[in-house]
Amino acid sequence: MKSNEKTAALDLKLSDFLCFAVYSSNLAFGKAYKPMLERLGLTYTQYITLVALWEEDNQTVGSLGEKLFLESNTLTPILKKLEAMGYLRRQRDPEDERQVRINLTSEGRKLREGLSKDGFPQTGLDPEDFVNMQKAIVKLRNNLIRTTKDRD
Repeated sequence: MKSNEKTAALDLKLSDFLCFAVYSSNLAFGKAYKPMLERLGLTYTQYITLVALWEEDNQTVGSLGEKLFLESNTLTPILKKLEAMGYLRRQRDPEDERQVRINLTSEGRKLREGLSKDGFPQTGLDPEDFVNMQKAIVKLRNNLIRTTKDRD
C-alpha cells in the first residue's frame, strides 16, 4: 500500500465501511421483521430455521446447519425451542442413528400460511434491483467465507 493509500485508509469514516453498511442493514431488517416475528412468537433465527424447513422438510441437523451457517451447538437449542413450541419434531434417523432428522409438524406447516396475512417488510427496491442486491450479497458472503477458509 502506498503512503497516500495508507493515509486514505486512515481517513475512512464509519459510513465508508462496507461491513458497517451490511451490519446496519441487518439491524434495520431486524426492526422491519420485528412486528411479524413478535406476532408469531419467534426470533429471527427461529424464523429462518422454519423457512429452511418449509423449503425442504426432513433434513438432518447437519444439513440444516450448513444452510443456515450455524454450528450444531448453536442450532440445537433453537430446534429444541421450536420443538417445545410444537412446530417440529427431532428424531434419530433409523438408517443412521448418528443423524438427527428434523420434520415439521402440522402446526409448523400452518404457521407458514399465517405469514401471507402480514406480508413481508418492504425494501423499496424494484424487482430487478432486489435480485441484483441479493446476488451481490450472496457473492460477498461466499467470498468472505472463502478468504477466511484460505487462512485456516
